[in-house]
Amino acid sequence: MPFAKLPDAQLRYQFDGPAQAPALLFSNSLGTNFHMWDAQLSDFTQQFRILRYDTRGHGESTVSPGPYNIAQLSRDVVHLLDVLSLDRVHFCGLSMGGMTGMQLASHLPTRVHKLVLCSTAAKIGTPDTWNARIEAVQKGGMKSVAAAVIERWFTPSFRSAHPDQVSVAQQMLETTNPDGYIASCAAVRDFDFRQNLSSIKVPTLVVSGTHDPVAPPADGHFLQKSIPGAVYAEVPASHISNIEARSDFSQAVLSFLRS
Repeated sequence: MPFAKLPDAQLRYQFDGPAQAPALLFSNSLGTNFHMWDAQLSDFTQQFRILRYDTRGHGESTVSPGPYNIAQLSRDVVHLLDVLSLDRVHFCGLSMGGMTGMQLASHLPTRVHKLVLCSTAAKIGTPDTWNARIEAVQKGGMKSVAAAVIERWFTPSFRSAHPDQVSVAQQMLETTNPDGYIASCAAVRDFDFRQNLSSIKVPTLVVSGTHDPVAPPADGHFLQKSIPGAVYAEVPASHISNIEARSDFSQAVLSFLRS
């Protein structure tokens, strides 16, 4: 598995799809790794060269000392693109990955063709909720929060009908490095882009899950109204919308990227 060497870290990455196709970068959510996008490969690789990577602190990428911040995670993406000699990509990020995309598109729009913000918000949660999550992981490890997180990630009906897919997601969560997770919780806790959304000028699609308690449709509508020219799509899912509503998700994103 290849790694990109950054100034202070290594990021695991993988390419899939035709080498000459337009590049589409997928950025993972908090507590997952790039395999959260496995279901999208067959849908997207016919038309795009897919680049997936493990965010700092996740998967097999470096777990550097925390706390992290979203500007830092955005710079990681820029370094990754530089290492791979990619001038510009389509960017699709979910939750924390979407926050990274907001920061990137706002500060370095020349690196982004089109932006897809999935199951995310300009601000998620409160400092108290994130500090409680951090404390729980510090005391009890990843398994101490896994059950509650999975309940937010997927609706009860999906958990009941697709236990295998839920199990794979839970394993990703439980095997996330606790220090990397805690450092990344701080990044999400401290991110508030509500006053900066109008600075995003690249074409943007916002995808919300109808049943998402983490970044509900109201947050998605706020993004769509605050980002000039942004469009909105809603899929029947909870937080990890690309897995729970794979077909609807892929259709919405592909339609936007093709337009």
